[in-house]
Amino acid sequence: MSGPLLPYGRQTIEDDDIAAVTEALRADFLTTGPTVAAFERAFAEAVGARHAVACANGTAALHLAMLALDVKPGEAVIVPSITFLATANCARYVGADVVFADVDPDSGLMTPGALAEALGRLEGRRLRAVLPVHLRGDACDLPGLEALARDAGAVLVEDAPHALGTTMSFGNTAETVGDVRHSAMATFSFHPVKTIATGEGGMVTTNDARLAERLRTLRSHGMVRPPDADPWWYEMPEPGFNYRLPDILCALGLSQLAKLPRFAARRRALAAAYRVALAPLAPGVRIAAQPAWSDPVLHLMTVLIDFPAVGRTRRDVVEALRAKGVGSQVHYIPVHRQPYYQGLYGATELPGAEAWYGRCLSLPLYPGMTDDDVARVTEALGAALGL
Repeated sequence: MSGPLLPYGRQTIEDDDIAAVTEALRADFLTTGPTVAAFERAFAEAVGARHAVACANGTAALHLAMLALDVKPGEAVIVPSITFLATANCARYVGADVVFADVDPDSGLMTPGALAEALGRLEGRRLRAVLPVHLRGDACDLPGLEALARDAGAVLVEDAPHALGTTMSFGNTAETVGDVRHSAMATFSFHPVKTIATGEGGMVTTNDARLAERLRTLRSHGMVRPPDADPWWYEMPEPGFNYRLPDILCALGLSQLAKLPRFAARRRALAAAYRVALAPLAPGVRIAAQPAWSDPVLHLMTVLIDFPAVGRTRRDVVEALRAKGVGSQVHYIPVHRQPYYQGLYGATELPGAEAWYGRCLSLPLYPGMTDDDVARVTEALGAALGL
């Protein structure tokens, strides 16, 4: 291996982050305390939402969203096939059926056209939610998806862990991923490879006070404390889960959130450097397509490679990159291919998802990288492909 390994993503933890966690460890609360509410307020302000509800991780955020909407067994939820498993699994946690939508083969995003096609495969089931995924950090066409979902009697729940900091412009209106102007809720993850990190952690944003209250109740076993009840009294109208995020991790989240503008600027600068550095490798290599309305803070630097044309397999390229100290990853194996879902629903033909999967490879991208690292990655990729 030539040089230290550059992973496809990693956290950026600095001395003030460590100090924030140390201060939290010395405080009275290790689990649920005042730092949770402070992190929620700061996050809601950062994305422009009325409410933010912290939870244990991004998967818990998706599960809570389904519970808050009271999605029931036998109802349907539409998700794109190009996503992480959790987007589909959250529907199965509540007994709902998953209908997989295709994606644009060049951006990996679910489009209104793909959603319209998926709506035709509901087979009489009631549609409750559509879960667009802001893949890599690029934003989906939210107005177009919202209109179709609304006409079908459903709402959008944005799966947005890749897109913290991403802004959009639909018409003359500037928007931010997470401000939930077009959706009932948006979910986020603070896993170490995401834009900000809490180790594990998640957040749900909403502009609906009723949904926010349900989310808070359901993340804490379903317990409520009636007004004027005895101080020790609690009731459980319905079972919930222990999906709380501790004060310690919220202290780290607050410290990281303060750095979001710097992290976002660095990710954008690195993406711009990649665009220049990768241009000579075209047409065999090109960066995933960016929609005109999206100004992303990229979580993933995904390139599309014509492996047959360059005469290399993806495995050959991954191994050659690793030999030069460059990590990579594939985002994602189409979820409709998974044995569990094929067993439930049989084979589904989604040509856009297959075309995306056949070409995609994610290269290193995180704020701690230098411009020289971008050059190193690009040189290694060119050598691996023989270009």
